[in-house]
Amino acid sequence: MSTNKKFAVILSGCGVYDGAEIHEATLTMYAIAKAGAQYQIFAPDIMQHHVVNHLTGEEMNEKRNVLVESARIARGNIKPLKELKVADYDAVVFPGGFGAAKNLSTFAFDGENFKVNTEVERVIKETVSSKKPLGALCISPIILSKVLDNAKITLGTESDPSALAAKKLGAEYIATNHGDVVIDENYNVFTSPCYMLDATIDQIGEGAENVVREIMKRLNQ
Repeated sequence: MSTNKKFAVILSGCGVYDGAEIHEATLTMYAIAKAGAQYQIFAPDIMQHHVVNHLTGEEMNEKRNVLVESARIARGNIKPLKELKVADYDAVVFPGGFGAAKNLSTFAFDGENFKVNTEVERVIKETVSSKKPLGALCISPIILSKVLDNAKITLGTESDPSALAAKKLGAEYIATNHGDVVIDENYNVFTSPCYMLDATIDQIGEGAENVVREIMKRLNQ
């Protein structure tokens, strides 16, 4: 099956603790390709908040660029987020990873008082205003709760601190299990918990595929 549908995939670095979650990013791309669609990867051309040693979990005395690190996952085929024209794409997807809470926003440090990167906010608002589907996995839906009033989202369990913050921000929060997709019909937003739950890689693949499948259904209506 082949379609002319095009997805923009937004990354936040490379690695769960300081960037994009690699399994979620890769399996999102796989799901898009498997559905017969195309994707282009984007990331903001900014410095990471910090660099984390993924073996020890400790912060390292290094500086890295979000776009450059994301290019590792993209195999070099990546563009700066400021170049993303929503009009050129049918849907936008944000995989998770702490980079969403550290680089695309400041949620990891400021809680419910966090700020969102201006380019990220622009892309979200333009996608929603053009009524195009917007997918978000793992922790990335927290950004939607800040940018979109009363968004209907999931971040996994209702007791997670991110879920509590989202509800304080006015989000309609839905607790979910592996592979579940919460659909906000008003905003055309599709979210799934992925590694917000204790998950295996096949469960991550299920979540990514289900989000892409629901988006494709919407695009083909």
